[in-house]
Amino acid sequence: MPLILNGLEPLPWWLAGAGIAVVTLALLGVTGHRLGVSTGFENVCALVVRAPYFGREALRGSNGWRLPLLGGLVLGGFLSAVLGGGWEPTWALGMFDAEIGWGPAGKAAWMFVGGVLIGFGTRLAGGCTSGHGIFGLSNLELPSLAATVSFMTAGAVTTNLIYRVLL
Repeated sequence: MPLILNGLEPLPWWLAGAGIAVVTLALLGVTGHRLGVSTGFENVCALVVRAPYFGREALRGSNGWRLPLLGGLVLGGFLSAVLGGGWEPTWALGMFDAEIGWGPAGKAAWMFVGGVLIGFGTRLAGGCTSGHGIFGLSNLELPSLAATVSFMTAGAVTTNLIYRVLL
């Protein structure tokens, strides 16, 4: 199945999986840190929000590697899009626009509420899908298995509710 962006063919699953394994092992080997993105977003928030939650030592001490990791993810995605044939920002949300059509303000509200729910779930689970699903499962951690099963189940249920019931 071609990718949505520019109709390109995706990488084979095994090659993408091997790439994730290399990045995960390199991060662990070079820095001694676990792969995970959610705390990186806390690091970004800590740059602009002066709440005590963002001032804790565990968070401040991880800026040196998490911020470059996040920057690399954003830069890598941008370069991939540009080198893959072009990038054009859009507000088009396909089926959402056709069925609901709330306009730009409604889309922003939808995305904001979704982001808040994802952030809540990430903090409730003690990490994000990349931290639990990639690193935690590879270390055979039972809490990561429970979190990953919960993430996947919630995603399947939500998708079915939205596309089969609401739309």
